[in-house]
Amino acid sequence: MNDAPRGPTQLAPPEAIGALRRQRLRWARLYFVCDARPDGPDPEAMLNAAMSGGAGMIELRDREHPRSAVERSGHTFRRLANTYGALFIVNDDPHLALELRADGVHIGQDDMHPAEARQIMGPDAIIGLSTHSREQIEAAAQAPVDYISVGPIWETPTKQGRPATGLGLIGEAAQIAERPWFAIGGIDTENVSEVVSAGAERICVVRAIRDAADPRAAATTLFDAVDPAAREERSG
Repeated sequence: MNDAPRGPTQLAPPEAIGALRRQRLRWARLYFVCDARPDGPDPEAMLNAAMSGGAGMIELRDREHPRSAVERSGHTFRRLANTYGALFIVNDDPHLALELRADGVHIGQDDMHPAEARQIMGPDAIIGLSTHSREQIEAAAQAPVDYISVGPIWETPTKQGRPATGLGLIGEAAQIAERPWFAIGGIDTENVSEVVSAGAERICVVRAIRDAADPRAAATTLFDAVDPAAREERSG
């Protein structure tokens, strides 16, 4: 389903780490964001379901639970990302990302400047940036980032107060984005075809996998939508 090389990024020679991470980024089509889940279902089962279904990137995003709980879950994220050859990203906190040996950090428009995150993480790390408008997408081309997210396409409780951009921003991103980009915000198995038709080739989801009755089946459906070749290979 995903031909990106597997195994832990950290075992590659130092000069090859950045290249390997960016190769994995190019291959990634489905990006799953998950919290530490200390009070809920085991994150290991959820992450296994997401990555076995096609997720090539996983992000630890948790602002509610104690740091100790987030750190414990982070080690599970790292181990499973190694197993599947996926990228492990930490939200907002480059220092935590370094502590957990993550592949990178994702920051928002209201977080630290990308240059500061790059300085902390170093040249081999993956830096992601949220964008919500054409102007922000264009500005990202001049920032030291490796990928961007574009949205939220639809309003979502994971980004309360952030107005939806609508499908139109996907078309603009397809025309002007100079970095790999992921459509995000309210995307699920029912509407992903609209997102793809609008021009998206990569998507980022939270609830579509996390809250699904069958997370692996949901991940597979989402992955197939953005990677028709994988669907054809599986059915053929």
